[in-house]
Amino acid sequence: MKKPKKSLLFKILKTTGITFIISLLLLILIPLVFADTITEKVKILANNNLEGELNFQDSELSFFKHFPSLTLTLHELNLNGSMPFKDKSLVSAKQIGFGIDVWSIVFGNQTQIEEIYIDNAKINILVNQKGEANYNIYKSNSKDTTTSSESASLKLENIQISNSQLVYNDKSTKILIEAKGLNYKGKGDLLESNFNLKTSAKIDSVSFAYDQKEYLKNKKVKANLITKINTNSLSFIFEKNDLVINKLPVEFTGMFDFLKNGYQMDFELKTEDSNLEDLFSALPAEYVSWMNETKLKGKTSAFLSLKGKYIASENLSPELNFNVKVRNGYVKHTKAPYPVEDIFLNLETKLPNLDVNQLKVRLDSLYFDVNKNNLSAILISDGFGDKLTIDTKVKSKLDLAFLSNALQIPGFKLAGNLDTDIVSKGNYSKEDKKFPITKGNFELKNGLIQTAYYPKPIQKINVKANLNSPTTDFKDASFVISSSNFTFEGEPFNMTASFANFEDISYDVKAKGTINVAQIYKVFSRKGLDIDGFIKADLSLAGKQSDASNGRVGNLKNSGTLEAKNIKTTSDYLAKPFLIENGLFTFNQDKMNFSNFNGKYGTSDIVMNGNLENVINFVLSENQILKGNFNLTSNFLNINEFIPTSTFETEDEVQKTEVSGVVEIPSNLNVIIQTNALKTQYDDVTIENLKGNIQIHNGTLQLSNGTLGIIGATAKMEALYRNEGSQKAYFDYKINASEFDIKRAYNEIKMFREIVTAAENAEGIVGLNYTIKGVLNNKMEPVMPSLEGNGTLSVKQVKMKGFKLLNVVAAKTENPDIQDPDISKVDIKTTIKNNLVTIERFKFKVAGFRLRFEGQTSLDGKLNLKMRIGLPPLGIIGIPIKVLGTQENPDIKLGKKSEDLEETEYVDGVTPKNNTTPVNTTIPATEIQKDSIPKTELIIPENTNEIPTPIIQKDSIPKAKPIVPVEKVED
Repeated sequence: MKKPKKSLLFKILKTTGITFIISLLLLILIPLVFADTITEKVKILANNNLEGELNFQDSELSFFKHFPSLTLTLHELNLNGSMPFKDKSLVSAKQIGFGIDVWSIVFGNQTQIEEIYIDNAKINILVNQKGEANYNIYKSNSKDTTTSSESASLKLENIQISNSQLVYNDKSTKILIEAKGLNYKGKGDLLESNFNLKTSAKIDSVSFAYDQKEYLKNKKVKANLITKINTNSLSFIFEKNDLVINKLPVEFTGMFDFLKNGYQMDFELKTEDSNLEDLFSALPAEYVSWMNETKLKGKTSAFLSLKGKYIASENLSPELNFNVKVRNGYVKHTKAPYPVEDIFLNLETKLPNLDVNQLKVRLDSLYFDVNKNNLSAILISDGFGDKLTIDTKVKSKLDLAFLSNALQIPGFKLAGNLDTDIVSKGNYSKEDKKFPITKGNFELKNGLIQTAYYPKPIQKINVKANLNSPTTDFKDASFVISSSNFTFEGEPFNMTASFANFEDISYDVKAKGTINVAQIYKVFSRKGLDIDGFIKADLSLAGKQSDASNGRVGNLKNSGTLEAKNIKTTSDYLAKPFLIENGLFTFNQDKMNFSNFNGKYGTSDIVMNGNLENVINFVLSENQILKGNFNLTSNFLNINEFIPTSTFETEDEVQKTEVSGVVEIPSNLNVIIQTNALKTQYDDVTIENLKGNIQIHNGTLQLSNGTLGIIGATAKMEALYRNEGSQKAYFDYKINASEFDIKRAYNEIKMFREIVTAAENAEGIVGLNYTIKGVLNNKMEPVMPSLEGNGTLSVKQVKMKGFKLLNVVAAKTENPDIQDPDISKVDIKTTIKNNLVTIERFKFKVAGFRLRFEGQTSLDGKLNLKMRIGLPPLGIIGIPIKVLGTQENPDIKLGKKSEDLEETEYVDGVTPKNNTTPVNTTIPATEIQKDSIPKTELIIPENTNEIPTPIIQKDSIPKAKPIVPVEKVED
């Protein structure tokens, strides 16, 4: 009985041992046998499917890396991104492992990759300003790898990332995310069109910045996520997602769909009944040390949602909702003598269509107490800007020093007694002249503000203000600042102001003192003023709005001075900030006089003296015109810097700037400027001694009586410019230059090159008297079909060296004397319309020959010219020639008959090719009709710089007759 048992036990052990040894041998042998095969198949898979360059140092195949998975590990791997980031790394890793399906090696036609393991990697995701990303490395047109027996295939079910770094830098949305210590596990059948992706992640440090402002810095994050993904419809459902940011638990759910013209989203982010301390743990890193020394108690809940469609073409945006509650809050720093306690907050906000004018705020309660000093507030509002419904109560009696001492916020100090009592309820409507019933008092005594950004405080702050409206009418509303003063850097500033009857404002403002603007900006850590600027005021302004608007200047009592030095100002109409280096402004009734006003705009310097009128009415009323009269002088005026531009990155990430709109002229100015600029730059043209009378009126800029030096000549000029929005403008320009160098004009003036293309190889002196008008596109370039003009080009003495047209004619007619002619005392009259330049008939003599020209040329280079060569001695016998084709490849034929060139009429609403401003479609092209002239061909060489060789077909005309037809002279 015992022997069979021992034998059975022996057999089991033997079988187990043999199985173990065979399994161990297989675990060792399979990687050895298949290592090169699998590595080669993975290389083929990568080469067939990846755009980015892939490199690795060496590889190994083993069951023991991620047991029980058979894993191919690539060491020191680097994968570059897609265009335009092909030279920058997308993923670099110490090692990346591919989990292989063993059965697919032994019995299958393909090696199937089921898992990916990434260790110690740097993942660098980049998106440029155009929205082009570096992660589009998969070849969309690659062959289906599942049909090839020579390569591997992806059947991913598991992705693991360990101890890695991730950078997401999206310049199109201005979002920067940095994650360090990233550990990620994701499971799901990623090849299915519908699948669930289960994810767990742990990140040691996450930082998030938007538009260069940090919102999260070095925060720990834990996440467990379940996401439903539909790859057919590009739909994502975030079903169950639990996050922990430092200590704050957050639940995230929602959905995201790609639409053909935008996105649809429904996101919800919330934390419920969390500890106040956990909420503060999610604050930026600079507050961590403060938190470690501060006791926090209380409960908080927060909710954030973003729901709706984003379709830019339909001006649709989602609705944003944000709610936060705090109950029984308590904050006490270890160094504080008393806490901030009894903190209650209940805030709800809605922002439909992400439109601030539809903002809804419901602050049911805000309350806290500091050593028996407290603040309470209620605010319910709907709307913003010109229309608002409000119901608010704010009451406080606070010693700000108590609050500052209780909080002990690093680098921030407050002091002063703040008393407020404000009640307001009703509708505010600027259009209907309605004001909420309001009674409000605000007073701050002996206030002080000091921050870590500047060593000295703004102190001795005293403000007393009242806002009252006993009825709902504008005329009964008033705002009075009975006292307002402060001292900063030893400089005091005082101001009082009174505004009554908002329907017809009666004002009384007095201000005296110096404000060191640059230093005050530093106190509040505001960037943008890197110079030492100040404003010094000694003003007394008093009067009534109706007196200012009706010209009753005698009733106004406006006087005083305002001095500005090194102050930067910005405007919607200017592409760059304007620096006031020095400016003294004197107020006298409705005028503001400018004295010794020096400024810089980019590289331009400006000195102005003069005055503005209707200033008070302009400030207090809408749709008013600001009038003025100035003398402007400048050593250098760069017009190009007034043109709006945008900056973007090229494919090799080089910053490039291009014009992004037309110059906009304010419609509320009526200003005359006598201008004298020694040097002016516009586009590629340098102008010297520009003088003239510039008038800005009703959104139009007009230059009259202008004189300028250009390409070494003196010219008279008239001009008019008017924009229509930011993408189109109209111009009307007239120039009269008696003598100038045609070679310099062609080399230095772009529009001259585009219209007078025949001047490319000309040398000599010409005159120009021309009028031209048209449309400018959003690149400030002329839309060629819109141009209309006429005038005369007077040829004084010109050498047409290398003029292709005459050279071809000379070769064709075997008359070399007309090649490279000298032309003098010829007036060439032309008109421009519908993309065509029409040349009126003109004549000139060359080496005894009498030549006559007329015809058409299009602004895109097509030719339809008629020419007659009158033979010596008297030109009675002539050769008629027609010139067709293009300016690069003229087609010379004998005869006179030809079809007119097609016109392109400018009409708003239709966009032609290579243009950003709409024009109409063109008339279909018409072929040139054949006539009875003997057939002549031109052989056009492949090198278009060579002169075409004309060949008259053999036997096409009797040998006894002239080789070309002749005609009598037509004078």
